[in-house]
Amino acid sequence: MADLQEMFKEAWSQALVGVNRAEAEAEKVLQKLVDAAGISPEEMKKHAREFGERLGAQRQELERTIDEAVRRAAQRFKVPTREDIEQLKQRLDAVNQRLDAMAREKDAAAGEKQA
Repeated sequence: MADLQEMFKEAWSQALVGVNRAEAEAEKVLQKLVDAAGISPEEMKKHAREFGERLGAQRQELERTIDEAVRRAAQRFKVPTREDIEQLKQRLDAVNQRLDAMAREKDAAAGEKQA
């Protein structure tokens, strides 16, 4: 399961690197367009801000899409969620408590027989 987690982490990391590269390339292209169009620095900042906002929204959508894809892949591999593991832990704790109680009762009963 650790290999699967590493695989997902690596895929996520590569996706983010790709997005960062795309953002950097977009900034370069925007600067070239500004230079070619001959617009003022204020207009450039305005367009860059608008472009950045659109790019940020697209990045968030991409992150949501990747998160969802990873979640679906994990479900196909039957990888338990944190909630599943926590529920299992609680059930095991309850079983351990019952076993401890049964062991104490057995010890108490054995002690009474010897007395």
